[in-house]
Formats: sequence, structure tokens, C-alpha cells
Amino acid sequence: MHHFDEIHALAAARHGGAAALEAKLTRPASAAELAALPEDRWLSVITKCVFQAGFNWKVIEAKWEGFEAAFDGFDIGRCALMDDEKFDALLQDARIVRNGTKIATVRDNAAFLLELRAEGGAGQVLGGWPSTDYVGLLDLLKRRGSRLGGTTAQYAMRFAGRDSFILSRDVTARLIAEGVVDKAPSSKKAMTQVQAAFNTWMDQSGRSLTEISRVLAMSL
Repeated sequence: MHHFDEIHALAAARHGGAAALEAKLTRPASAAELAALPEDRWLSVITKCVFQAGFNWKVIEAKWEGFEAAFDGFDIGRCALMDDEKFDALLQDARIVRNGTKIATVRDNAAFLLELRAEGGAGQVLGGWPSTDYVGLLDLLKRRGSRLGGTTAQYAMRFAGRDSFILSRDVTARLIAEGVVDKAPSSKKAMTQVQAAFNTWMDQSGRSLTEISRVLAMSL
């Protein structure tokens, strides 16, 4: 496995030099910013990623104001207590994408976020989870959330601003090239290997998962 500096150099060579590469990197929000992120914003970003999965992202983005209105600003109390009448109305609501299975995730994920209140709240649990065990957070989201497996939860955490890696095609290709995994990681063992590699690169560089993930993606 290459030292992170070598991978950074590869990415810089492909993107106009180190300064140009740095300009393209994003940094995660601070722990304090994430702790202060309201519950409705966590539910909003989670829902957007659920609906974007397997669908045209531009369509979801264009309808998003309608989603916000249809789901009462993603108030988690209202969404968690969605009754059949509200659900049936949403199935006919042209402001959103009328996918019943995904509409149901709003109710389920709102209930999940309500549960997190007893554990410190969404901002503390999701935002404060240690980056050195990011795969543990992904496992939590998959087990307790609704339709938050695969890369859906990874994108949700990134868009919420928390430190994260996304196992995109390019990131996965770099991980394979580095001998971390031999195919797209899906098993617990493979995800543990991915976490270990990212932890090594964090130690070497002092950078966040978010920055490292972007550099890996741009190194190809």
C-alpha cells in the first residue's frame, strides 16, 4: 500500500498540481457544527439520498422544495407519526416522487432519529461518531435505519457534512490497486480492511476521511 503522500502526488499530477488539487477538496464540518444540526436537517438529507438512490439525482433536486413541503419540513415528530391517511395522500402528491417504499422510509428513519434522542441525539451520535470507526457508523445506519445500506448512508453522511468516505467506483478502484481489497467491499471483513487503510492514511497525513476519499478518487 502506497504512502498517502504518493497517492496525493498521483492525484495532483492528474489535476493540475498540488494547489489545484487542494482547491477541489472538501472538508467536513466540525463536531460542534454537526452537534447543532437540527434533527429535521438530518432527516432531510437522509431522505434525499434514499430517493436519489437508483434514480436521476437532478429530478430529485428539482422537486426538493416540494419534498420539504410535503413532509412538513421533515419535522421528525410528524414524520414518525405519519398515519395511513397521510401516507395515502403522499402517494398521490405530484410534488414528490411517488414511490411507496421510499415514502415509508421517511416514517421509519424519523422514528430512528427519535430513538437517538435517548443516546444523545442525532447530532451527537451521527456527527460525533469517531472517524476511526466510520464503518461502525455505517453498520448502525444499515441496521437501525431504513434503506441505508450500500452507498446511500455514505452519501447521506457526506452531504450532512460529517467526516466520511464514499466507496465510489474510483475510490474502490484505488483501494483495489493498493491491495486493500480485491473487489468492491461488501463483507464485514472487507469493510474492516477499508477502515484500516483509511486509518493508516489519516495517521500519515493528518487529513480527514473526506479529504482522503476525494484524493483517492482523483488519483486515477
